[in-house]
Amino acid sequence: MEQAASSAYIEIRDGGYYVAGTRIGLDVIVHEFQSGKSPEAILQSHPSIGSLAKIYGVITFILEHPEKITAYLRDQERLWEELKEKHPLPPDMLQRFVRSRELFRKPA
Repeated sequence: MEQAASSAYIEIRDGGYYVAGTRIGLDVIVHEFQSGKSPEAILQSHPSIGSLAKIYGVITFILEHPEKITAYLRDQERLWEELKEKHPLPPDMLQRFVRSRELFRKPA
């Protein structure tokens, strides 16, 4: 995947996009934003981001790079599928994880 340039709000580390200064993956924010969560609610869920201005900066980055974000999410999904095949979770843990991921997915 070709990477978009980082910004004051996004860092590229280990081949992934992260909210600058945090361990929060950009994909987490993308899924929450696409599911309709407000910037205020996102900050409330992830106070380590630090400020509402930073959330808006991340959202601006997402909106300015739609093709790269789509490619990044596809790549993350592929990596997730590979990880699941190599290291299967116990059934009860997998069910809990799938349910939590579905909460952040955009409705079809």
